[in-house]
Amino acid sequence: MTSAPLPSNAPSAVRRRTVLKAGALAGAAAGTSALSGGLVAGTAATAAADERVFRHGVASGDPMPDRVILWTRVTPAPDALPGSGLGAPVAVSWEIAADPDFSQVVRTGSVVTDAGRDHTVKFDCTGLAPDRWYHYRFRAQGQVSPVGRTRTAPADGAMPGSGRWRVGLVSCSNWEAGFFSGYRHMQARGDLDAVIEVGDYIYEYPVGEYAGKYGVVRPHEPPHEIVTLADYRIRLAQYRTDPDLQNLHAHVPWICTWDDHESANDSWAGGAENHQPHEGPWADRKAASSQAYFEWMPVRPEALRDGGHLYRRLRWGSLAELSMLDLRSYRSEQSGMTDGRAIDDPGRTMTGAAQFDWLVRGWETSTARWNVIGNSVMFTPVLIPPLEPRTTAAMTELLGLPREGMPYNPDQWDGYAAERRRLIETMEGTGKRNFVFLTGDIHTSWACDIPVEPANYPGAGTAAVEFVGTSITSNNIDDMLSQPGLPLPEGNGLSVTAQEALRGANHHVRWVDLDRHGYAVVEFTRDFAHCDYWAIVAREDPATGAYLMSSWRTAHGSNRVEPAGPLP
Repeated sequence: MTSAPLPSNAPSAVRRRTVLKAGALAGAAAGTSALSGGLVAGTAATAAADERVFRHGVASGDPMPDRVILWTRVTPAPDALPGSGLGAPVAVSWEIAADPDFSQVVRTGSVVTDAGRDHTVKFDCTGLAPDRWYHYRFRAQGQVSPVGRTRTAPADGAMPGSGRWRVGLVSCSNWEAGFFSGYRHMQARGDLDAVIEVGDYIYEYPVGEYAGKYGVVRPHEPPHEIVTLADYRIRLAQYRTDPDLQNLHAHVPWICTWDDHESANDSWAGGAENHQPHEGPWADRKAASSQAYFEWMPVRPEALRDGGHLYRRLRWGSLAELSMLDLRSYRSEQSGMTDGRAIDDPGRTMTGAAQFDWLVRGWETSTARWNVIGNSVMFTPVLIPPLEPRTTAAMTELLGLPREGMPYNPDQWDGYAAERRRLIETMEGTGKRNFVFLTGDIHTSWACDIPVEPANYPGAGTAAVEFVGTSITSNNIDDMLSQPGLPLPEGNGLSVTAQEALRGANHHVRWVDLDRHGYAVVEFTRDFAHCDYWAIVAREDPATGAYLMSSWRTAHGSNRVEPAGPLP
């Protein structure tokens, strides 16, 4: 069978990728936000932002019962821009209160930041009460930051006062491909306890290399591929000027992990597909990207948590225990597409030995109602069948697979099958039936049962379920095919064919959508874990609306997902 070529406007970055990084609620692109203390968009606001000390907003993250990370960045002088290495040390004071008017201030303090940390401010605000909402702000050089809103987790062993944990699930936000309207719709809900971000918060590509089907919507800074510490700082800072991203950061705490594009495409412990010899040693690039990430992201400083690494465990009282994984820093190099011996080699690892042991020990000792895994690449096994030629060309280019179809995507857990089997055996061995994987990476939406034996589903049983959220903006199938992104349940015909073929070859995949961008909202209660899949209408429109695509849930103890009505 011969396959039609990809559309001529398909970005070159896609051709060298091995994984798919591939009635509406109308609203303004951005407006004054009461919760964010007046983050605004528009020409006048942009000009004013150039003079602001706190032009990159505020953020919080990693909530615990008595503490939460608080973050901001100051610009002390016009030339002290991110990545510049310029600017004198600055004293920054902060306060956190039980009310938005700051009439009930509960903690205050001050810190000093300088160019060595890119003038970012990040610290653990301790001494807080559990299961509470708080408001916080910073002061420096006579200016006051936007007001942030954050919260603490319930006390260990206690059920949340609301009886639930409702979180947003996001990943894969490519600045050049569109606007971050999904963040705006999540903030407007007002009902989230946190946002779980499972990777590809930024993209490393130069201008135009990985744009959308309509070209570059807004160009990257710096314009070249980012490699150095200064480059990564500049790129992260650019993303943090997006008003919708700023407002969502200011609205709820985030719990984040990285995937590959925070450093380079298809990264592993010793390199990356998108790292070439002329770009210097991989270790230097990885160190630079990691430093910038820890400076700019509201994650608990690695030196103060779990022995100095990004993977970590957070609890939401007795309701949920969340294991946030790092699936890039320790993994073996990806295997070839047809190398079954490597895929099944028990010596190859996705997690690394220390993280694997940490993860399974946590599962074995957990007493939480739900064990939740923040997982950057898809865990569920997927066979990619042959499709209509043009769709096959797009699917196999995006997923890095032979055109005849192949059961493995070596950058996902499919490429590390032996270790995945060990984790499935561990889940089965605990006797617990409460494992939920929350995943991103592949720019499409999936609701899946995780089978114990894929070839004997459902007869051999299921070990867990997986909710995979689509991308905020990064390309998916209709973008690759240059098809219209229709806000209709049926989508475009080529993608519907692919969806039906995927489900036909993978009966444990209960639902999949290949065409739409957006986000997911996941809620945990004593009885159910529920996922609403939301889509935006048009990523190139900053004022686009959003609509519900589908809803799925798993009953506690069932290890199966079923269709459901939407969350109230």
